[in-house]
Amino acid sequence: MATAMPSPTRSNHRRVVSLVLSGLMGALLVVSKQAMSGLPNIEPVTLLIILFALELPWETPAAITVFILLQGVLYGFGLWWAMYLYIWYLLALLAWLCRKARHALFWAVFSGLYGLCFGGLCAAVYLFAKTPAFALSWWLSGLSYDAMHGVGNFAIMLLLYKPLRKALQAAKRQIGY
Repeated sequence: MATAMPSPTRSNHRRVVSLVLSGLMGALLVVSKQAMSGLPNIEPVTLLIILFALELPWETPAAITVFILLQGVLYGFGLWWAMYLYIWYLLALLAWLCRKARHALFWAVFSGLYGLCFGGLCAAVYLFAKTPAFALSWWLSGLSYDAMHGVGNFAIMLLLYKPLRKALQAAKRQIGY
């Protein structure tokens, strides 16, 4: 006697949608970063991770994992890659903790400060892999890039926060999420 296929349930449907969303979100992070890779430390990844953490918090960690793994495949799994193992998850967590904030200016300042602190946060890897002096010199030598990163993050967030958040909310409604 053959057994019947289990009927799809709402929770199974939600899990499939969540899995697909996570993969698409991760791919969007990679593609958007690649599209702007010619500009030094100006990237939409921070903006997208913040928006994902605010609107799709359960899918965000998996999306970040997809992004990190694909970055390793594209650029190699070097010491820089170890930084990505915490830097993007930390951003998502901080954004989620500040999820009650609604103003674009708040998120622009938040994003700008994160970009400014990015090199210092990444230098933590060198505390363990090299020496504290190396970590400090690595961070200090990159301060001009961190400044560009902060300004770029601020500008991108200020310009795109509202329209992208509204678009993400509309997309969620459209798929019944």
